[in-house]
Amino acid sequence: MPARMTALMLAAALAVPMPSDAEPQAEILEFSQLQGWEEDDHQAALEVFQNTCPDLDDTEWQSLCALAGHQNNARTYFELFFRPVLIGGDDPALFTGYFEPELRGSRTRSPRYRFPLYRLPPEVDGLWFTRAEIEEQQILEGRGLEIAWIDDPVDVFFLQIQGSGRVRLTDGSYIRVGYGGRNGHEYRSVGQEMVRRGIYEPHQVSAQVIQSWVRRNPAEGAELLRHNPSYVFFREVQIDDPRDGPLGAMNRSITEHRTIAVDPAFTPLGAPVWIEKGGADPIRRLMIAQDTGSAIRGAQRADIFYGSGDAAGRAAGRIRDPGRMIVLLPIEIAHRLAMDVQG
Repeated sequence: MPARMTALMLAAALAVPMPSDAEPQAEILEFSQLQGWEEDDHQAALEVFQNTCPDLDDTEWQSLCALAGHQNNARTYFELFFRPVLIGGDDPALFTGYFEPELRGSRTRSPRYRFPLYRLPPEVDGLWFTRAEIEEQQILEGRGLEIAWIDDPVDVFFLQIQGSGRVRLTDGSYIRVGYGGRNGHEYRSVGQEMVRRGIYEPHQVSAQVIQSWVRRNPAEGAELLRHNPSYVFFREVQIDDPRDGPLGAMNRSITEHRTIAVDPAFTPLGAPVWIEKGGADPIRRLMIAQDTGSAIRGAQRADIFYGSGDAAGRAAGRIRDPGRMIVLLPIEIAHRLAMDVQG
């Protein structure tokens, strides 16, 4: 009989903070209960796991990380040393997609490149000016905080939502930028605001639809984007190999179709997570929780990384699907959880 555990037991075992109003259940499963488990490329998942597991502090995770480099059979490794745990009960998961945008920019301002990516101002600590105040009052202009200048304000806005990206400069070279801080205001959905204003129906709204509408209606579009008071600042990121993915929340490069962003209050960063995504493009795959996101909240919530550039952006923008996600935990932790329930 599968063991079930309360939120408090789960929080204690995972050594992660648990929201006070959260009461998810967790069920220990068998690998035979994971749909499509046998068909996955477990070696690919193991290699991604090894990219971040050295940074896990817990001794049980560290032991399994050390063993990972000496495996001849990745599937056997996961089955021997982990147990699948379904967190969140029977509530369906929500899967969305994200990507690394590629913008066109310049190190210097010009009539074409005139929309800045800003570093975090040193005085920002907590609640600061809103997006509308920053842009309309030009609060940051002339302070030397610009990392680069971009040719499209809509691209800048969506880069702030994604949190990281790369910029192709006029000489053909690239720079990478990552999340550097924010102004303390909560994100407000411009898609929901478009629905509220009667511009579109809920099923019509996507990132591409928003981008297209704002570009067709520049004055109204600028006002719409300022409905979101949150403003994100960036930092320039150095990555040795430009072919590697952007840095995730664990400060390591993430991998397309193998990295997910999760809520770390429920899913430990660095943990393998089995994905069963429905929708038009079903996915049955072992991924690694290596990132977070301001909109990713809850036990059954994940954002799948689709890669870099426009094609990845189009693919990610189509994803809003149900399913379930199962966290693979070290067998010792899973056993402690079962003992807590039974005791």
